[in-house]
Amino acid sequence: MKTKRPYIVAISFIAALLLFIWGLNFLKGKDIFMSERVFYARYAQVNGLIKSNPIVINGFRVGQVGDIYFDPSMNGNIIVEISLHNDFPIPSNSEARIFSNDLMGSKAIDLRLGNSSQILKNGDTLASSIEASLMEEVNAQVAPLKKKAEGLLSSLDSIAVVLQTMLNENAKDNITASLQNISNTFKNLESTTANIDSMVIEERNRIAAILYNIDMITQNLEENGGEINRIIDNMAVFSDSLAVIDVSGTVRQAEAALAEVNNIMRSVNQGQGTLGKLMSNDSLYTELLHSADALNKLLEDVKANPKRYVKFSLF
Repeated sequence: MKTKRPYIVAISFIAALLLFIWGLNFLKGKDIFMSERVFYARYAQVNGLIKSNPIVINGFRVGQVGDIYFDPSMNGNIIVEISLHNDFPIPSNSEARIFSNDLMGSKAIDLRLGNSSQILKNGDTLASSIEASLMEEVNAQVAPLKKKAEGLLSSLDSIAVVLQTMLNENAKDNITASLQNISNTFKNLESTTANIDSMVIEERNRIAAILYNIDMITQNLEENGGEINRIIDNMAVFSDSLAVIDVSGTVRQAEAALAEVNNIMRSVNQGQGTLGKLMSNDSLYTELLHSADALNKLLEDVKANPKRYVKFSLF
């Protein structure tokens, strides 16, 4: 009996130790009796994510953060070890997104499943992203309002400058003068309108006569519609006759006649023919001048000595 007691104590101690280890892992969210898969995700920052933070898929917890450490390449990135306690298939284009798990700001990782037919294997790396913080969300919502407020303040400042300029003494005088000019303009318009009314009253009879004449012209056009149509028909017939006439032949004949005239004029200019000789040779002109001069002398001599040429005899 005494020889069995140490064995019983040792077995009890080992059982208690195993129970303690199991309970400690259970409190951490681990189940030592279940298989575990490990994946990795790389982040530029983790926004307060710590070990043992939950890993969820569609809100259901499937694991926890196993470890967090800097990238061995020392480029400033952080490697997060994602431990999954079930065999749920994770597509290769899935994403590990850090988000706020509650109002207190505790973090968790949401595995957003992709649609790839390729499944990740133990030790593979997931794509990563980080949910915007509450401050970032507020800034994103407030930024447009801030921009509009700045624009409104700028407009108000411009309006204030304009009002200040308008309240200046010189500006007041200019505004007063402008208002006076506007008033004078309205008075001139009123006077012009009155003159137009007077003109219309004075020329009422003439306007009525003009309208009567227009009415008579319209009536004559209506009454002589047949005659007008006949004239239009005659013009159409005349146009058709022109279309039938051999205009091109007539033009060719006219061109031939003009060519003949040009030839005649060219011959005249060159001194050919009687007319050409008359125009190019001045001998006839000279002879005519001599004859006219001799005739003038003869007439003068007849006037001076009529008895020489006329003899009167009574018997």
